Amino acid sequence: MAPGTRPTSPYLASGFYDRALAAGRHRDIVGGRWDETARAQMACLSAEGMQPQHRLLDIGCGALRLGHKAVALLDPGHYWGTDASLALMRRGWEAELSPDLQSRLPLPQLVEDAGFAFPGLPADFDFAIAFGVFTHLPAAMLRPALTNLRHHLRSQGKLLLTVFLCPEGHAGRLAQPDGVVTHSDRPPWHRPASAIAEDAAVTGFSCAWRDRQLPRGQRLCVLSLA
Repeated sequence: MAPGTRPTSPYLASGFYDRALAAGRHRDIVGGRWDETARAQMACLSAEGMQPQHRLLDIGCGALRLGHKAVALLDPGHYWGTDASLALMRRGWEAELSPDLQSRLPLPQLVEDAGFAFPGLPADFDFAIAFGVFTHLPAAMLRPALTNLRHHLRSQGKLLLTVFLCPEGHAGRLAQPDGVVTHSDRPPWHRPASAIAEDAAVTGFSCAWRDRQLPRGQRLCVLSLA
């Protein structure tokens, strides 16, 4: 990256994970609000029908903020996580899971994946969730991620995706309902609902919006295979 150039995501900044982990900040890396956000994630999945026998892919799972709750609910081996940092996932596995929960989540099911290629993952997930992931990444990254993900979902599978919305044609910054300021040219990013619907349609998904109140004013879009 050229000197003085702002990264397109804070997570892409050189040394970001190493510095945060060295400082013992594995929970902060994923944005704080640890318990509140984990409860919100579980409530969203429950409302969409997730049961213990289902298989869940947690995209951008970080230090297992959702994982430490989902692993306890799901049948052993039914939770998988991906993240750009294997070290962050391992720190979460070590620090946030009891020995009993560690036995329910084999370490090989935490897969380093910075490009949303989902390497080596099974093709039979009932649910996937990307909570607070694409809010901090450029819009161009969503469409290829959806293209790859569709090969790993069951025919009735769902992706729960959170985004920051803006009105059609809006340019510049925008204060979200929870007070977070989002942007059209840097993270945290906002997009109009029509852009999300277009990405979904092009990649073979239909999308439906939910009215749940989520941390930081994010909106929940549920994508299903069309």
